[in-house]
Amino acid sequence: MTPPALQLDDVLSAEQLTGTGEFILAHQSEDGAIPWFRGGQLDPWDHIEAAMGLTTLGHHEAALAAYAWSARTQAADGSWPMEQRDGVVTEAASDTNQCAYIATGIWHYHLVTGSTQVLRRYWPTIDRAIAFVLRQQRPGGELAWAVSADRRPDDYGLRTGSASALHSITCALEIASVLGESRPGWERAAGRLRDALVERPECFSDRSRYSMDWYYPVLGGALRGLEAGSALADRWAEFVWPGYGVRCVNDHPWVTAAESSELVMALDAIGETSSAITILSDIQRMRDETTGGYWTGYVVDDSAIWPEEQTTWTAASVVLAVDAVTGTTGGSGIFRDYALIEEREADDAAS
Repeated sequence: MTPPALQLDDVLSAEQLTGTGEFILAHQSEDGAIPWFRGGQLDPWDHIEAAMGLTTLGHHEAALAAYAWSARTQAADGSWPMEQRDGVVTEAASDTNQCAYIATGIWHYHLVTGSTQVLRRYWPTIDRAIAFVLRQQRPGGELAWAVSADRRPDDYGLRTGSASALHSITCALEIASVLGESRPGWERAAGRLRDALVERPECFSDRSRYSMDWYYPVLGGALRGLEAGSALADRWAEFVWPGYGVRCVNDHPWVTAAESSELVMALDAIGETSSAITILSDIQRMRDETTGGYWTGYVVDDSAIWPEEQTTWTAASVVLAVDAVTGTTGGSGIFRDYALIEEREADDAAS
């Protein structure tokens, strides 16, 4: 049976999204790596995000090539460098959130394709990555946001990074369950991380001007239900610019396609589909119909695209957001259906 084509009525056609897939493919290197754009930087998180976009659009072999690249280039300690260009490391520090994201990507591939073989193939990579990330957990439960080039963990955590890593750890636990692997230490660490995100904001460096710090605890699954709805409502007017999208920071008139798409997925995760689709519609001004890609951002006061770059991960975030609100593929619930809080509430009810 041919799977249904991804599309969103009155917003993006199947043909347009096919073009977006071709845009991402055009920037993938022969070795499977997916930089921001040809000749641009590559980081391990955005590389995986782009691969997830390819998976969603049916480019499964290209996505597998991206994951194979990740496995080949993983360091012995389970990490990847924060930035490289054309295979040359330009920033040797390692971001914990970026290193964890391989688990989200592989779990997403399994959800879309049903392949458990892929879970088995990449389990050693995921196991090493999550072990590396959790070695950086601090006493308060938060994750040190990065490990320096000489392998010293930073002495502070970031709310966005920790929330994203929480979701990746949740996905890794799902993979472990399918494969019959037991990781109770991961479960305990994830619980401590979730508690830090919800109950101990003082554990994190203040980045409250950034919209990601606002919506990522919902996107990453630390918050759900009324608590999540209240958190998004509290700062909605601060970050959402009606007709344009979501600001990157609250003190600049710059909306970005990726942050907007991530908020779409956070809204979908709590059932606010109508608001999610409105935001998806608003950001189509950043689409380039010639390439099928998306400009990174738009400065509303100047009516100007900025910066003048189209990135693979921005395009992929739009694809993932469309899938989330339409439920087209088996991976559409990657953020909606895998939240640690739901598991914890089930455990509480049973006890």
